[in-house]
Amino acid sequence: MLLTVLGEFVHPRHTSVWTATLLQAMAALGVEEKSARQALTRTASEGLLTSTRHGRRVLWELTPQGADLLEEGTRRIYGFMRERHPWDGRWLVLSVPIPETQRQLRHRLRTRLTWLGLGSPTSGIWVSPDATKGQEVHAVIRDLGLDEHAFAWVGPASGIGDESRLLADAWDLADVEERYLAFLADFEDRQARTPGEAFAAQVQMVQEWRRFPFLDPDLPGELLDHDWPGPRAASAFHDRHARWHRQAQAEWDRMDAAAGPRG
Repeated sequence: MLLTVLGEFVHPRHTSVWTATLLQAMAALGVEEKSARQALTRTASEGLLTSTRHGRRVLWELTPQGADLLEEGTRRIYGFMRERHPWDGRWLVLSVPIPETQRQLRHRLRTRLTWLGLGSPTSGIWVSPDATKGQEVHAVIRDLGLDEHAFAWVGPASGIGDESRLLADAWDLADVEERYLAFLADFEDRQARTPGEAFAAQVQMVQEWRRFPFLDPDLPGELLDHDWPGPRAASAFHDRHARWHRQAQAEWDRMDAAAGPRG
């Protein structure tokens, strides 16, 4: 939740923020002060925030690493499902076997490839129907030092096997669909009548939406056998965000001003 608040209200302003502002914002979202302080400490220990003390007060600022993370997340979250592209029938397939004993490396690879929308139908194999992601996948392999262990190729399916089974093995689409339907139930018709309500609604909605780029490979319509709720959920997300944005930002400015001037 803290990263969502930072991404929505601190990062766009390129400024610092008092602890009191963040605690008030988190309280408005139902987060207790102790938990909010722990989140601040944890985020700082991860190298995403830095603090400076001014008497008894603490001012927080995003580190370059934190700003880069939030900038990348913003592009991914707000660009996700913005446009639909026709599929050319080609698959990107990556083979990169990593021993079970190298769990940390396996986790890092899974996190980064999942972020790119790839799925793994079987151990050591990753696939995506978006063949244009080859360079991004290569960058991940290079960053993790796996060049000598990986091989990738692009092409259409040969007709051997069932593509629907491949999809089911690579991604838990039933779970993703349930999450989309729950998202729509929570936010599609939600109203916010005050700046405080708009602030809470926007953060809660972004917090939920930011998971979908990790879960949904954004498959082309040609691979979906029914009315997939993803595009409808994306439309609801952007519509509600546009409706709530001005009042949510005004509520943040009010909380920020109440904490006092900086410096």
